[in-house]
Amino acid sequence: MKRILARRSKQGGFTLIELMIVVAIIGILAAVAIPAFMDYMKKGKATEAELQLDKIKINAKTAYVENSAYPSVTPALTPAADCCTQNDGGKKKCAVAAANWAVAAWQALDFQLDEAHYFQYQYTGVAAGDSYTAAAVGDLDCDGTTITYALAGAVTNGNPSSALTKPAPNTD
Repeated sequence: MKRILARRSKQGGFTLIELMIVVAIIGILAAVAIPAFMDYMKKGKATEAELQLDKIKINAKTAYVENSAYPSVTPALTPAADCCTQNDGGKKKCAVAAANWAVAAWQALDFQLDEAHYFQYQYTGVAAGDSYTAAAVGDLDCDGTTITYALAGAVTNGNPSSALTKPAPNTD
């Protein structure tokens, strides 16, 4: 009987110190992981801008090859209201509105967005048709700080080319 009691008294749980150490480790991991996860989410959202500006670049280059000039259109920043204001589906995205892209300027570029998106887009063509600029402007976490991706296209020795300028890291 004494042996059974002796075994039971040797069994025990974790001490308060051990539990506090585990809680501290979890807290430290969370402090590191949450900001890293938020940065990862922003990078994922920002990929949209690069993909859509690439589409504008390809369509502008196609127009140049067909017409020996970039489209000289200048549509307004589209959509007019920022995505945080629209908050489509509660996801802080711009709503899909075919009417936004049904204007002649965007049709000249054969550009439209068919899914909810995080950025507003702008294209500025020059009358000579030898250059253009395009931009994607967005506030990825709706904190009032916008980031801008800029695309500049030009013709050099008869060859159309373009360059994408990304925002500085950690600006939003």
